Amino acid sequence: MGRKQGTGPGTIAMLKPGDAAPPFSLQAGDGKTVVLSDFRGRKVVLYFYPKDDTPGCTREACGFRDALPRAARSGAVVLGVSRDPLPSHQRFAEKFRLTFPLLSDPDAAVCKAYGVYKQKSLYGRTYWGIERMTFLIDEEGRIARIFPHVKVDGHVDAVLQALKGAP
Repeated sequence: MGRKQGTGPGTIAMLKPGDAAPPFSLQAGDGKTVVLSDFRGRKVVLYFYPKDDTPGCTREACGFRDALPRAARSGAVVLGVSRDPLPSHQRFAEKFRLTFPLLSDPDAAVCKAYGVYKQKSLYGRTYWGIERMTFLIDEEGRIARIFPHVKVDGHVDAVLQALKGAP
């Protein structure tokens, strides 16, 4: 795995393409447990987002929802991760007809393992939260591509291009 960095609540991983994707087992909004290793042999689009039912996160989730058929044609599954509790994920998925798993990481253990739990600031207030980031994981469970500092507009299309193997 890549080097470690940071101070604050836990040590944060700095992953790079080629690294083994950190394993996880998280509950989805529908109550099912999702284990990364269950997807061995398939590509995984693992996207981290800050908060259910907020404008940017909703646009991103709906973009992935609308792109699911194209992602599936590339042999990929989509998984979303935030620290929101399961009932929040369930309401969010129902409200926007999201048909892929939204995984709850309440203690940020998986967020830290992927290096997306970072110190942020808003209106002069400093806090720890999730940086919007997406990881493409290949069929062997290795990080194929990382999309850091994601801007929602155009992001899903960039991920789909990467799934096709475009640079």
